Amino acid sequence: MNEAQQERASIDAQALAELAGKTMYERDPATRHLGIALAAIGPGYARMTMTVRPEMLNGHQSCHGGYIFLLADSAFAFACNSHNAVTVGAGCSIDYVAPGRLGDLLEAEGVEQVVAGKTGVYDITVRNQHGQIIALFRGKSHRVAGLVAAL
Repeated sequence: MNEAQQERASIDAQALAELAGKTMYERDPATRHLGIALAAIGPGYARMTMTVRPEMLNGHQSCHGGYIFLLADSAFAFACNSHNAVTVGAGCSIDYVAPGRLGDLLEAEGVEQVVAGKTGVYDITVRNQHGQIIALFRGKSHRVAGLVAAL
């Protein structure tokens, strides 16, 4: 593949990721209900943001881990579906390393590490607005039949 063909393939992959992301976001009431925004998407990549609101706090006045997990899981879902093949989570783990606080803007950045056959591995890093790591999430995906967005 020459340089021009590589550039066209990259542009097409980006457009496909954007279409898949837009379609998924429209079909994802849980993500929208929590005010999670899709900030960026690309092939094997997604970045999502969420502001910590009062109802998201736990008894220690820090962001409940379930909300942090949901933000990371959404970034995982959008990253692994960015190739427009319907892909589901097969397993994941999360490590909480610092608390999220009221008013924090949390950002989850999901990056594809490897896809082999129908299985993929994705790392999601959740940071606050100061760049401090809040949580590290690793997800394993499984591709199933179908397309996210009709072409």
